[in-house]
Amino acid sequence: QVQLVESGGGLVQPGGSLRLSCAASGFTFSRYAMRWYRQATGKERELVAAITSTGSSINYADSVKGRFTISRDNAENTVYLQMNSLKPEDTAVYYCSAYRQVGFSEFEYWGQGTQVTVSS
Repeated sequence: QVQLVESGGGLVQPGGSLRLSCAASGFTFSRYAMRWYRQATGKERELVAAITSTGSSINYADSVKGRFTISRDNAENTVYLQMNSLKPEDTAVYYCSAYRQVGFSEFEYWGQGTQVTVSS
């Protein structure tokens, strides 16, 4: 059974930091690229950060570059999102996903999300 379980969300003041974790099970974690998305109320889901299966390539949305860092530990089947210098506009539900393309087939698994609220 595939499971992605996010944790680490919460309420933080502007300028603060949070570290999100996403623990994976039920599939071969090291074969999947991992992504963090977010969705604010009334807005579309946004891809925030992505890391390849080996960690050799990383990409960020322009809105978080220089503030967020994605990393993964394939031995622990976990992906992280370190979020620094948080802004009110970072408030959203954050989701992790596991993505893999095999030939013409795509596989993507999702977690249940964790709420991040940035407010004074």
